[in-house]
Amino acid sequence: MPLYEHVLIARQDLSNAQAEGLIEHFSTVLTDNGGKIVGSEYWGVKTMAYKINKNRKGHYAYLRTEAPSAAVQEMERLARLHDDVMRVLTVKVEAHEEGPSVQMQKRDDREERGPRGDRGPRGDRR
Repeated sequence: MPLYEHVLIARQDLSNAQAEGLIEHFSTVLTDNGGKIVGSEYWGVKTMAYKINKNRKGHYAYLRTEAPSAAVQEMERLARLHDDVMRVLTVKVEAHEEGPSVQMQKRDDREERGPRGDRGPRGDRR
């Protein structure tokens, strides 16, 4: 079965319990249609780069799934119809990464960025 990663953004005026309830709701939609939830994370309330439906912040949730495309299409359709969900992003992946997502890792635990390559040091720019 194909592997997917989903990010949902819900309205900022929901409580944490309601936002986590949305994760459960969409997880059951996927499992009822033959999919399997590999993992889910609630990232909390984050500030967005631009306003969406007059909201500057939103509850972010992340799902790792193994599901047929029909189940993913049904979940996305229901998310578009749900009043509390502002955006849904679904990405098909080759394999799921082990451990927590980058959003949940502490800054110290993340790998450092590589060398700057042929660009040279930053101070030489004009």
